[in-house]
Amino acid sequence: MTNAAEATATAAAATFPKVMVGKVDALQVNKPVSFNYPLDNEPNLLVKVGQKAKGGVGPDGDIVAFSSICQHLGCIWGYQAQGTSPPCAATFVASGPMGYCCCHGSEYDLLDGAKVVGGPAPGPVPSVILEVDSAGNIYATGMSPPAIFGHGNGPSDVSADLQGGNLVGGSQ
Repeated sequence: MTNAAEATATAAAATFPKVMVGKVDALQVNKPVSFNYPLDNEPNLLVKVGQKAKGGVGPDGDIVAFSSICQHLGCIWGYQAQGTSPPCAATFVASGPMGYCCCHGSEYDLLDGAKVVGGPAPGPVPSVILEVDSAGNIYATGMSPPAIFGHGNGPSDVSADLQGGNLVGGSQ
């Protein structure tokens, strides 16, 4: 480890449960699947975006998962496929696979690690770290920084994501 933040993130990653969240062959492009992780009250979206994405897994590198909790004020954002608009903002048209928060208009680019591309969110939503086994099972194995909204021990301390509820599936 080169610094304390990396050491904290690495130590925290060891305590995240490994939980199956889907199967590669069951996913359809632009059809998100909701699941809770790492706690039973922490919503996330798993989606096959149909094009290679930063941090994507699976044979095409196009399966990603992110916390569904907006980094602005903790509202739940929704998935928008390219060319679609959310029910709350008919004038917004997604330029690619996007997350859009109807509360205040935060926009996340899901091809680029949920980078903020519009609205008031101060940073990206956390990514769920995914692994795929040889049978095509998709597992959540951890969270990448920043911390999930409402779990503030600093932007790189993902150990805070494990506080405030029950772990999903338990540790392996």
